[in-house]
Amino acid sequence: MPINEPSPNRPRIERLWQRDLPARLLPAWVGLAAAAGFYRIGVGARHLYWRMMKRDAPMLTVSVGNLTVGGTGKTPFTLFLARRLQGHGLRVGIVSRGYHRARSKARAELVADGGQLKISPEEAGDEPAMMAKSFSGPIAVARRRLDGIELLAKLGPLDAVILDDAFQHVRLNRDVDLVLVSNERGFGNGWMLPAGPMRESIGAVGRADAIVVMNSGTDASSIRPSQMKKLTARKVLHATVRPRALLVIDNGVWRETPPGLAGRRVLAVSGLADSSAFLAMLRELDADLVAVFDYPDHHAYSNADWQAIVNAMRDTDLVVTTEKDLVKLERFPFPRDSLYALRLEVTMDAAEARALDELIIGRITAKTAADA
Repeated sequence: MPINEPSPNRPRIERLWQRDLPARLLPAWVGLAAAAGFYRIGVGARHLYWRMMKRDAPMLTVSVGNLTVGGTGKTPFTLFLARRLQGHGLRVGIVSRGYHRARSKARAELVADGGQLKISPEEAGDEPAMMAKSFSGPIAVARRRLDGIELLAKLGPLDAVILDDAFQHVRLNRDVDLVLVSNERGFGNGWMLPAGPMRESIGAVGRADAIVVMNSGTDASSIRPSQMKKLTARKVLHATVRPRALLVIDNGVWRETPPGLAGRRVLAVSGLADSSAFLAMLRELDADLVAVFDYPDHHAYSNADWQAIVNAMRDTDLVVTTEKDLVKLERFPFPRDSLYALRLEVTMDAAEARALDELIIGRITAKTAADA
């Protein structure tokens, strides 16, 4: 079994989000349930306020978001969608909030353009910096997404801007709202924070133009039939997130190699909200997980972390991390060809991918005609 070190990254509160909670944990959960009621009221009041203060963007916007905390594959899907729209000849940009990035006095910052980083990963945030490694369009970060959109608009005309993790950013009118749902994680116990993983109630899918059920390759689903019925009130599409390659650093450049891990002794390192899907993918690639270093989401790696990882490498063949962790780990002097990252790709059935294209390109066409 893998060794968890230094400590599991998932907050202890998630132990109280089980569907069938043990009786001994019920008293603690009851307190959270009461707090969840106040949270629901606060979310409702916030949405009401920002609906009255909504702003329009100067170009078509597509929001990629979800209803729960934890990973649903938003960033890989954002990249998939951006590159797909580029493939149709559209000019596309990405705006992210850049969670856990260093504070800045600037209202918005350009992370990259043409695949070239303009600021450090610490200033950009790990996910925007990661996207810049495989997307040629402009990427901006801003606390207010509108500021990021306006920054990109100054660079030149764009046909669409994709907003990463923006479903709850109701102060900005969006032309297309996509909500991602993890097939494996579902909605947990269905309760809102802090009694469950829900940012909003499942009824919020009524604001979405389409639901994308994200699958990491397993047949098991945690979405209940009653929940799926609510989802099917909107257009439901399906996508799969699977390993595409391993990335290795070659003279400062990320280079893809085949994901051959069968029988190799691997030290897995990640800073994710939920590393279970990442570890499951490594096991499916037949990696021998000798140890697992499971850090908090968006973890800022220190010299002490690097030293701990290097010390643990003595009993392994290689270290495998995630792309968003690689942007922070690549500055450390790891032995040559010892540090790799698992690159993921999103795929969709051809018919459903066309339906997604028609939804977004149809809105672009309609907006262009209305502005003409």
